[in-house]
Amino acid sequence: MSLVEALLPPSQTRRAALILLAALATLAAVWILQGFGYEPCDLCLSERYAFYAAAPLAALTGLLASRSMHGLARAGFALIALIFLANAAFAFYHVGVEQHWWPGPTACTGALSAPVDVKDLMKALETSRVVRCDEASLTILGLSLAGWDVVASAALAIYAALAARLR
Repeated sequence: MSLVEALLPPSQTRRAALILLAALATLAAVWILQGFGYEPCDLCLSERYAFYAAAPLAALTGLLASRSMHGLARAGFALIALIFLANAAFAFYHVGVEQHWWPGPTACTGALSAPVDVKDLMKALETSRVVRCDEASLTILGLSLAGWDVVASAALAIYAALAARLR
């Protein structure tokens, strides 16, 4: 078996299984990091939705392919590709917020739009901890987790698009 056949097997069922494994491995990695104390920001948590949606969709796509419903399986791959393409764009937005290329949501970047009473602010600070979206709290090989999400989501989008085109 060649590397190309291993990465892009002729079976739609196996292609769906690879996407399912990639989505679950990504989720496991971020959950493990969270278990070790890395706290995700609101944007990080939102970026996980694509993986939550793609995992069962990949399982369904594999099931459809195993039952010789290849047209529906190709539609499943196309939908997975769109999900990951949208997530790659969203993760790129997050990278831009981290790099201060553009402003992020005020809920996690520290921007205040109205005067705040100091007593209310102190009380809020005592009871809650906001993880900032505009600061990369973890980088791996020079990329923040949002940057790695751009890479992973784009790769999965391309892979799913190729899987949709193959018979």
